[in-house]
Amino acid sequence: MLEIKTISLFLVTAVAEIVGCYLPYLWLTQGKSPWLLLPAGLSLALFAWLLSLHPTAAGRVYAAYGGVYIFVAILWLWAVDGIRPTVWDMVGSSVALVGMSIIMFAPKNT
Repeated sequence: MLEIKTISLFLVTAVAEIVGCYLPYLWLTQGKSPWLLLPAGLSLALFAWLLSLHPTAAGRVYAAYGGVYIFVAILWLWAVDGIRPTVWDMVGSSVALVGMSIIMFAPKNT
């Protein structure tokens, strides 16, 4: 159950971070409203708060979270940008998820 909770929390965290970065990107590159910066800031605050909910050392959480972020960013590429991931995108994100699993779920001597 801990694994499902951890992965779910990482997925929501990654979406919050990506939204928080994507909205300013739209403002800067596509001339969208600067009002997008308000929900972007809220989304990044949510991202930071969500990372704080993990019951393990921050460095371990940040390292493992990176693997989930890579996976979600590739899904974002497909769902939002409309670019189908290559087989290498999928292989790379799978490797990142394996790394995340090792970091978070391997036995620890703490």
